[in-house]
Amino acid sequence: MKYLIIDDEPIARVRLREMLGRIDPSGYILEAENGEEAMSIYEQEAAEVLLVDIRMPGISGIELAYHLSALDNPPAVIFTTAYNEYALEAFEANAIDYLLKPIQQDRLKRALAKADPITKSQGNALKEGGSRSHIAVNQKGKIKLVPLHQICYFRAENKYVAVRTRDARYLINETLNQLEEDMDDEFIRVHRNALISTRFLEGLEKIDDNRWCVLFQDIDDKLEISRRQTPTIRRWLRNKPI
Repeated sequence: MKYLIIDDEPIARVRLREMLGRIDPSGYILEAENGEEAMSIYEQEAAEVLLVDIRMPGISGIELAYHLSALDNPPAVIFTTAYNEYALEAFEANAIDYLLKPIQQDRLKRALAKADPITKSQGNALKEGGSRSHIAVNQKGKIKLVPLHQICYFRAENKYVAVRTRDARYLINETLNQLEEDMDDEFIRVHRNALISTRFLEGLEKIDDNRWCVLFQDIDDKLEISRRQTPTIRRWLRNKPI
């Protein structure tokens, strides 16, 4: 069995490694100190069981599990946490196991015995209502995590949504409505088919007497603004932080 321990605390990783070594002496154990590193290691090693700390800098354990649940063959995920008030009812309701720190070996052994791959519905349920720090892009069966602060805009294109950064363009199988729910105030609607980052919003340009488009920093793309959203964009530009 191949395991991946993900925790930003070295002592916690050492403790889990020692317990796993006693439970499964022939197991292959990998470690990561954050979600980004974990995703990179997982792409190379495809661990079968992940032990994931809930609270970590950058990508949280919840968000990491959400992204992993989108894979064709996701791993089993067991969450670890020192915070027993952390919405544990959500884990129980969705049949996802979790371990409270300090973790006991017998409890870990029981969790491993019943660990199942996390499903898309479980990932969605846990992520519901939470903001994201990254967007997961599927590239030839591998997941690339694109930080939100690098994204200029999202635009609906047929059955997909285009994700535009300074240097690249990706397609994801999500809806703008879902993305808007998951974003913070940095992203705003300019049209029913487009959601833009205010970080990259540079100004407006007139198309004709009744239509305007937004201009971006660093890229030449122009997106039309709906008449309904034009006052909102104008207001934001007037109050834009210097």
